[in-house]
Amino acid sequence: MMKKTLFVLSTAFAVLFSQNAFACTGINFSAADGTYVSGRSVEWGTAKRESKLVIMPRGAKYQAYTSTGEKNGHKWTGKYGFVGISLVEDSYIGEGVNEAGLNAGMFYFAGFGSLTPYNKKHAAKSLVDMNFVMWLLSNFATVEEVKANLNKIIVVPVAYNKDGTPCPTAHWRVTDAKGGSIVIEIMNEGKINIHDNKIGVFTNSPDYPWHITNLSNYVDLRPGVAGGFQFNGVKVESLGGTSAMLGLPGDYTPPSRFVRAFFVLGTAPKAANAENAIKQGFQLLKGFTIPVGLEITPGTPYPDMPSATQWTAFSDLTNKIFYYNTMYNSAVRKIDLKKINFETVQQGTYPLDMQGEEQFQEILVK
Repeated sequence: MMKKTLFVLSTAFAVLFSQNAFACTGINFSAADGTYVSGRSVEWGTAKRESKLVIMPRGAKYQAYTSTGEKNGHKWTGKYGFVGISLVEDSYIGEGVNEAGLNAGMFYFAGFGSLTPYNKKHAAKSLVDMNFVMWLLSNFATVEEVKANLNKIIVVPVAYNKDGTPCPTAHWRVTDAKGGSIVIEIMNEGKINIHDNKIGVFTNSPDYPWHITNLSNYVDLRPGVAGGFQFNGVKVESLGGTSAMLGLPGDYTPPSRFVRAFFVLGTAPKAANAENAIKQGFQLLKGFTIPVGLEITPGTPYPDMPSATQWTAFSDLTNKIFYYNTMYNSAVRKIDLKKINFETVQQGTYPLDMQGEEQFQEILVK
Protein backbone atom coordinates (compact mmCIF):
# COMPACT_ATOMS: atom_id res chain seq x y z
CA MET A 1 0.00 0.00 0.00
CA MET A 2 2.82 2.43 0.92
CA LYS A 3 4.67 1.78 -2.34
CA LYS A 4 1.45 2.31 -4.31
CA THR A 5 0.88 5.64 -2.52
CA LEU A 6 4.40 6.81 -3.34
CA PHE A 7 3.94 5.76 -6.94
CA VAL A 8 0.76 7.82 -7.11
CA LEU A 9 2.63 10.86 -5.73
CA SER A 10 5.42 10.49 -8.27
CA THR A 11 2.90 10.03 -11.06
CA ALA A 12 1.05 13.15 -9.91
CA PHE A 13 4.24 15.17 -10.15
CA ALA A 14 5.07 13.64 -13.52
CA VAL A 15 1.74 14.98 -14.77
CA LEU A 16 2.18 18.27 -12.89
CA PHE A 17 5.62 18.96 -14.33
CA SER A 18 4.77 17.75 -17.83
CA GLN A 19 2.39 20.70 -18.25
CA ASN A 20 3.84 24.01 -19.32
CA ALA A 21 1.73 26.18 -17.04
CA PHE A 22 3.68 26.68 -13.84
CA ALA A 23 4.56 30.37 -13.57
CA CYS A 24 6.24 32.05 -10.61
CA THR A 25 7.51 35.58 -10.02
CA GLY A 26 9.90 36.41 -7.18
CA ILE A 27 11.26 39.67 -5.78
CA ASN A 28 13.49 40.53 -2.81
CA PHE A 29 14.47 43.94 -1.49
CA SER A 30 15.40 45.93 1.61
CA ALA A 31 13.56 48.62 3.55
CA ALA A 32 15.13 51.86 4.75
CA ASP A 33 15.52 50.45 8.28
CA GLY A 34 17.59 47.52 6.93
CA THR A 35 14.80 44.94 6.93
CA TYR A 36 15.24 42.42 4.12
CA VAL A 37 12.21 40.71 2.58
CA SER A 38 11.76 38.04 -0.06
CA GLY A 39 8.50 37.15 -1.77
CA ARG A 40 6.98 35.24 -4.64
CA SER A 41 3.77 34.12 -6.31
CA VAL A 42 2.84 30.58 -7.35
CA GLU A 43 0.73 30.06 -10.45
CA TRP A 44 -0.73 26.85 -11.79
CA GLY A 45 -3.79 27.29 -13.94
CA THR A 46 -4.83 23.72 -14.61
CA ALA A 47 -5.43 22.26 -11.15
CA LYS A 48 -5.19 22.99 -7.43
CA ARG A 49 -1.78 22.24 -5.95
CA GLU A 50 -3.29 21.12 -2.62
CA SER A 51 -0.78 23.28 -0.78
CA LYS A 52 -0.53 23.23 3.02
CA LEU A 53 1.22 25.26 5.68
CA VAL A 54 4.06 23.11 7.04
CA ILE A 55 5.81 23.54 10.42
CA MET A 56 9.01 21.56 11.02
CA PRO A 57 10.82 21.48 14.39
CA ARG A 58 14.52 21.83 15.07
CA GLY A 59 16.26 18.45 15.12
CA ALA A 60 13.70 16.70 12.93
CA LYS A 61 14.77 13.47 11.22
CA TYR A 62 14.52 13.47 7.42
CA GLN A 63 14.85 10.96 4.62
CA ALA A 64 14.48 12.09 1.03
CA TYR A 65 12.62 10.45 -1.82
CA THR A 66 14.55 9.15 -4.81
CA SER A 67 13.41 8.76 -8.41
CA THR A 68 11.99 5.33 -7.52
CA GLY A 69 9.15 7.04 -5.64
CA GLU A 70 10.38 5.64 -2.32
CA LYS A 71 11.85 7.32 0.77
CA ASN A 72 15.18 5.57 0.37
CA GLY A 73 17.43 8.56 -0.28
CA HIS A 74 19.63 10.89 1.73
CA LYS A 75 19.11 10.97 5.51
CA TRP A 76 19.84 13.90 7.79
CA THR A 77 18.92 15.59 11.07
CA GLY A 78 17.67 19.14 10.71
CA LYS A 79 19.66 21.88 12.39
CA TYR A 80 16.90 24.50 12.06
CA GLY A 81 13.12 24.57 12.33
CA PHE A 82 11.19 26.21 9.53
CA VAL A 83 7.80 27.28 8.20
CA GLY A 84 6.85 26.69 4.58
CA ILE A 85 4.16 25.93 2.04
CA SER A 86 4.01 22.53 0.37
CA LEU A 87 3.04 21.37 -3.11
CA VAL A 88 0.99 18.13 -3.34
CA GLU A 89 3.06 16.24 -0.74
CA ASP A 90 4.02 17.53 2.71
CA SER A 91 7.78 17.14 2.17
CA TYR A 92 7.66 18.91 -1.19
CA ILE A 93 8.21 22.46 0.07
CA GLY A 94 7.69 25.14 -2.56
CA GLU A 95 8.66 28.13 -0.41
CA GLY A 96 9.67 28.74 3.18
CA VAL A 97 11.85 30.44 5.77
CA ASN A 98 13.77 29.00 8.71
CA GLU A 99 14.44 30.27 12.22
CA ALA A 100 17.86 31.61 11.15
CA GLY A 101 16.31 33.80 8.46
CA LEU A 102 17.17 31.72 5.39
CA ASN A 103 14.52 31.76 2.67
CA ALA A 104 14.37 29.25 -0.20
CA GLY A 105 11.92 28.50 -2.97
CA MET A 106 11.62 26.48 -6.16
CA PHE A 107 10.63 27.98 -9.53
CA TYR A 108 9.64 25.92 -12.59
CA PHE A 109 12.55 25.56 -15.07
CA ALA A 110 11.12 23.57 -17.99
CA GLY A 111 13.35 22.98 -20.99
CA PHE A 112 16.55 24.08 -19.25
CA GLY A 113 16.92 22.23 -15.94
CA SER A 114 18.68 18.88 -16.28
CA LEU A 115 19.50 16.88 -13.14
CA THR A 116 21.89 14.01 -12.47
CA PRO A 117 20.26 10.72 -13.58
CA TYR A 118 19.36 8.60 -10.58
CA ASN A 119 21.79 5.80 -9.74
CA LYS A 120 20.79 3.51 -6.87
CA LYS A 121 24.49 3.15 -5.95
CA HIS A 122 24.35 6.79 -4.86
CA ALA A 123 20.98 6.59 -3.08
CA ALA A 124 22.50 7.67 0.25
CA LYS A 125 23.50 11.04 -1.26
CA SER A 126 20.45 11.44 -3.50
CA LEU A 127 17.35 13.52 -2.99
CA VAL A 128 14.66 14.45 -5.49
CA ASP A 129 14.38 18.04 -6.64
CA MET A 130 11.09 18.39 -4.75
CA ASN A 131 12.92 17.72 -1.44
CA PHE A 132 15.69 20.24 -2.14
CA VAL A 133 14.03 23.25 -0.43
CA MET A 134 13.35 21.12 2.66
CA TRP A 135 17.05 20.17 2.76
CA LEU A 136 18.14 23.81 2.41
CA LEU A 137 15.80 25.20 5.08
CA SER A 138 16.54 22.51 7.65
CA ASN A 139 20.33 22.73 7.32
CA PHE A 140 21.61 26.26 6.65
CA ALA A 141 21.53 29.86 7.88
CA THR A 142 23.26 31.73 5.02
CA VAL A 143 23.73 31.50 1.27
CA GLU A 144 27.47 31.03 1.86
CA GLU A 145 26.75 27.87 3.86
CA VAL A 146 24.50 26.65 1.06
CA LYS A 147 27.20 27.16 -1.56
CA ALA A 148 29.78 25.37 0.59
CA ASN A 149 27.61 22.26 1.05
CA LEU A 150 25.99 21.63 -2.34
CA ASN A 151 28.61 18.98 -3.13
CA LYS A 152 27.33 16.80 -0.29
CA ILE A 153 24.12 15.76 -2.06
CA ILE A 154 22.97 14.74 -5.53
CA VAL A 155 19.71 16.25 -6.79
CA VAL A 156 17.82 13.77 -8.98
CA PRO A 157 14.51 13.91 -10.90
CA VAL A 158 11.34 13.36 -8.90
CA ALA A 159 10.00 11.05 -11.64
CA TYR A 160 10.45 9.95 -15.22
CA ASN A 161 8.00 10.11 -18.13
CA LYS A 162 6.77 6.97 -19.88
CA ASP A 163 9.41 7.42 -22.58
CA GLY A 164 12.16 7.36 -19.93
CA THR A 165 12.95 11.08 -20.05
CA PRO A 166 13.06 12.91 -16.71
CA CYS A 167 10.20 15.23 -15.78
CA PRO A 168 10.94 18.95 -16.00
CA THR A 169 12.56 20.30 -12.88
CA ALA A 170 13.05 23.61 -11.05
CA HIS A 171 15.69 26.21 -10.36
CA TRP A 172 15.95 27.74 -6.93
CA ARG A 173 16.27 31.13 -5.26
CA VAL A 174 17.97 31.23 -1.85
CA THR A 175 18.14 34.44 0.23
CA ASP A 176 19.40 35.15 3.74
CA ALA A 177 18.88 37.78 6.43
CA LYS A 178 22.12 39.55 5.50
CA GLY A 179 20.72 40.32 2.05
CA GLY A 180 22.67 37.62 0.24
CA SER A 181 20.70 36.07 -2.61
CA ILE A 182 21.65 33.38 -5.10
CA VAL A 183 20.07 31.43 -7.92
CA ILE A 184 20.86 27.71 -8.18
CA GLU A 185 20.41 26.18 -11.63
CA ILE A 186 21.29 22.53 -12.32
CA MET A 187 21.78 21.87 -16.01
CA ASN A 188 23.42 19.38 -18.40
CA GLU A 189 22.65 16.32 -16.24
CA GLY A 190 23.95 17.66 -12.97
CA LYS A 191 26.19 20.70 -13.53
CA ILE A 192 25.44 23.15 -10.71
CA ASN A 193 25.49 26.83 -11.68
CA ILE A 194 25.27 29.46 -8.95
CA HIS A 195 24.47 33.08 -9.81
CA ASP A 196 24.38 36.07 -7.48
CA ASN A 197 20.89 37.58 -7.67
CA LYS A 198 21.91 41.21 -7.32
CA ILE A 199 18.76 42.70 -8.85
CA GLY A 200 16.31 40.82 -6.62
CA VAL A 201 14.14 39.43 -9.45
CA PHE A 202 13.44 35.84 -10.46
CA THR A 203 10.99 34.00 -12.73
CA ASN A 204 11.17 30.81 -14.82
CA SER A 205 12.87 29.67 -18.03
CA PRO A 206 15.27 30.45 -19.65
CA ASP A 207 18.32 30.49 -17.37
CA TYR A 208 19.16 33.46 -15.16
CA PRO A 209 22.09 34.85 -17.24
CA TRP A 210 19.80 34.89 -20.32
CA HIS A 211 17.26 37.02 -18.44
CA ILE A 212 19.96 39.47 -17.39
CA THR A 213 21.17 39.80 -20.99
CA ASN A 214 17.60 40.27 -22.21
CA LEU A 215 17.26 43.43 -20.09
CA SER A 216 19.48 45.14 -22.67
CA ASN A 217 16.54 45.06 -25.08
CA TYR A 218 14.76 47.62 -22.87
CA VAL A 219 17.44 50.27 -22.32
CA ASP A 220 15.14 53.11 -23.43
CA LEU A 221 12.49 52.52 -20.76
CA ARG A 222 12.24 55.13 -18.02
CA PRO A 223 9.79 55.98 -15.23
CA GLY A 224 7.53 58.99 -15.75
CA VAL A 225 6.20 60.76 -18.83
CA ALA A 226 7.99 60.84 -22.17
CA GLY A 227 8.82 64.27 -23.56
CA GLY A 228 7.04 65.46 -26.70
CA PHE A 229 8.69 66.47 -29.97
CA GLN A 230 8.00 68.03 -33.37
CA PHE A 231 8.67 66.29 -36.64
CA ASN A 232 7.75 67.56 -40.12
CA GLY A 233 5.62 70.24 -38.54
CA VAL A 234 3.61 67.77 -36.45
CA LYS A 235 3.67 68.13 -32.67
CA VAL A 236 3.69 64.74 -30.92
CA GLU A 237 2.97 64.62 -27.19
CA SER A 238 2.47 61.97 -24.55
CA LEU A 239 -1.05 60.65 -24.07
CA GLY A 240 -0.69 60.00 -20.37
CA GLY A 241 1.34 58.97 -17.35
CA THR A 242 4.02 56.25 -17.54
CA SER A 243 4.43 56.91 -21.28
CA ALA A 244 8.21 56.70 -20.86
CA MET A 245 7.61 53.01 -20.08
CA LEU A 246 5.84 52.39 -23.39
CA GLY A 247 7.16 49.05 -24.61
CA LEU A 248 7.28 47.41 -21.20
CA PRO A 249 6.03 43.84 -21.86
CA GLY A 250 2.62 43.14 -20.38
CA ASP A 251 2.17 39.43 -21.06
CA TYR A 252 2.79 36.64 -18.55
CA THR A 253 5.64 34.69 -20.15
CA PRO A 254 8.69 34.27 -17.89
CA PRO A 255 10.92 36.67 -19.91
CA SER A 256 8.24 39.36 -19.90
CA ARG A 257 7.51 38.95 -16.21
CA PHE A 258 11.24 39.16 -15.45
CA VAL A 259 11.57 42.45 -17.36
CA ARG A 260 8.40 43.88 -15.84
CA ALA A 261 9.42 42.86 -12.30
CA PHE A 262 12.86 44.42 -12.84
CA PHE A 263 11.37 47.81 -13.70
CA VAL A 264 8.51 47.65 -11.19
CA LEU A 265 10.91 46.80 -8.35
CA GLY A 266 13.63 49.18 -9.53
CA THR A 267 11.31 52.19 -9.67
CA ALA A 268 9.43 51.48 -6.43
CA PRO A 269 10.06 53.90 -3.52
CA LYS A 270 12.04 52.46 -0.65
CA ALA A 271 9.73 51.31 2.12
CA ALA A 272 10.42 52.90 5.50
CA ASN A 273 10.25 49.76 7.63
CA ALA A 274 9.36 46.08 7.78
CA GLU A 275 5.59 46.51 7.84
CA ASN A 276 5.61 48.88 4.89
CA ALA A 277 7.99 46.60 2.97
CA ILE A 278 5.61 43.65 3.33
CA LYS A 279 2.62 45.77 2.29
CA GLN A 280 4.56 47.09 -0.68
CA GLY A 281 5.72 43.62 -1.66
CA PHE A 282 2.21 42.18 -1.83
CA GLN A 283 1.06 45.22 -3.82
CA LEU A 284 3.92 44.84 -6.33
CA LEU A 285 3.21 41.16 -6.91
CA LYS A 286 -0.48 41.86 -7.54
CA GLY A 287 0.64 43.05 -10.96
CA PHE A 288 1.74 39.49 -11.77
CA THR A 289 -1.45 37.70 -10.72
CA ILE A 290 -2.66 35.59 -13.65
CA PRO A 291 -6.38 35.14 -14.37
CA VAL A 292 -7.11 31.44 -14.68
CA GLY A 293 -8.62 31.79 -18.14
CA LEU A 294 -5.37 33.00 -19.69
CA GLU A 295 -3.70 29.67 -18.93
CA ILE A 296 -6.44 27.43 -20.35
CA THR A 297 -6.23 26.24 -23.95
CA PRO A 298 -9.49 26.85 -25.84
CA GLY A 299 -11.71 23.81 -25.68
CA THR A 300 -10.28 22.69 -22.34
CA PRO A 301 -12.67 22.72 -19.33
CA TYR A 302 -11.99 25.46 -16.82
CA PRO A 303 -10.79 24.22 -13.41
CA ASP A 304 -12.85 25.08 -10.35
CA MET A 305 -10.47 27.87 -9.28
CA PRO A 306 -10.83 31.65 -9.02
CA SER A 307 -7.24 32.36 -10.13
CA ALA A 308 -4.15 30.78 -11.63
CA THR A 309 -2.15 32.50 -8.87
CA GLN A 310 -2.85 30.02 -6.09
CA TRP A 311 -0.85 31.71 -3.34
CA THR A 312 1.62 34.50 -2.69
CA ALA A 313 4.15 34.43 0.17
CA PHE A 314 6.63 36.87 1.72
CA SER A 315 9.38 36.26 4.26
CA ASP A 316 10.68 39.01 6.52
CA LEU A 317 14.17 37.57 6.93
CA THR A 318 15.30 40.18 9.45
CA ASN A 319 12.42 39.71 11.88
CA LYS A 320 11.77 36.01 11.04
CA ILE A 321 8.13 36.36 10.00
CA PHE A 322 6.33 34.46 7.22
CA TYR A 323 3.33 35.98 5.43
CA TYR A 324 0.98 34.60 2.77
CA ASN A 325 -2.40 34.94 1.12
CA THR A 326 -4.29 32.69 -1.29
CA MET A 327 -6.58 32.74 -4.30
CA TYR A 328 -9.51 32.15 -1.94
CA ASN A 329 -8.69 34.82 0.62
CA SER A 330 -6.62 37.91 -0.16
CA ALA A 331 -6.22 38.75 3.54
CA VAL A 332 -2.56 38.38 4.53
CA ARG A 333 -1.87 35.75 7.19
CA LYS A 334 1.21 36.01 9.45
CA ILE A 335 3.36 33.42 11.25
CA ASP A 336 5.97 34.87 13.62
CA LEU A 337 8.76 32.30 13.86
CA LYS A 338 10.11 33.99 17.00
CA LYS A 339 6.94 32.92 18.83
CA ILE A 340 7.45 29.26 17.91
CA ASN A 341 9.59 27.10 20.19
CA PHE A 342 11.24 25.00 17.50
CA GLU A 343 12.77 22.79 20.16
CA THR A 344 9.37 21.52 21.33
CA VAL A 345 6.89 22.31 18.54
CA GLN A 346 5.32 19.29 16.88
CA GLN A 347 5.78 18.68 13.19
CA GLY A 348 2.50 19.61 11.58
CA THR A 349 0.57 20.60 8.48
CA TYR A 350 -2.34 23.02 8.34
CA PRO A 351 -4.72 24.20 5.61
CA LEU A 352 -3.72 27.55 4.13
CA ASP A 353 -7.29 28.76 4.42
CA MET A 354 -8.59 28.05 7.90
CA GLN A 355 -12.24 27.21 8.39
CA GLY A 356 -14.24 30.18 9.66
CA GLU A 357 -11.87 32.85 8.31
CA GLU A 358 -13.70 35.88 6.95
CA GLN A 359 -13.20 36.45 3.23
CA PHE A 360 -15.61 39.34 2.95
CA GLN A 361 -15.77 41.58 5.98
CA GLU A 362 -19.01 43.48 6.15
CA ILE A 363 -18.85 47.15 7.02
CA LEU A 364 -21.95 48.27 8.92
CA VAL A 365 -22.87 51.89 8.29
CA LYS A 366 -25.23 53.53 10.81
